Amino acid sequence: QVQFVESGGGLVQPGGSLRLSCLVSGSIFSSDAMGWYRQAPEKQRELVATITYYGRIEYADSVKGRFTISADNAKNTVYLEMNSLKSEDTAVYYCNAAARAYWRDWGSGTQVTVSS
Repeated sequence: QVQFVESGGGLVQPGGSLRLSCLVSGSIFSSDAMGWYRQAPEKQRELVATITYYGRIEYADSVKGRFTISADNAKNTVYLEMNSLKSEDTAVYYCNAAARAYWRDWGSGTQVTVSS
């Protein structure tokens, strides 16, 4: 069974940085692209970045140029480096398969709060 454990969130001032990690247990990343998602209060969950096993990457327009997704296949871990954070980046961040058809059960996520 695939499980996701997200970590690295916290409280940061506008303009600050955070690095999120997603430890993936079970076999998923070798066959499916992975994604980082976020969900702000009273908003739908949105996909912010995806990465395939072979390193093909895509970003949502809202984070392009500020966020960087990467992966360590040997460690079954996907990362999200977030720079120049804005208040609108405040959300709970999750990882899962990039394609909805391949979603597994969601993890608990990690809270990111951008506030002065």
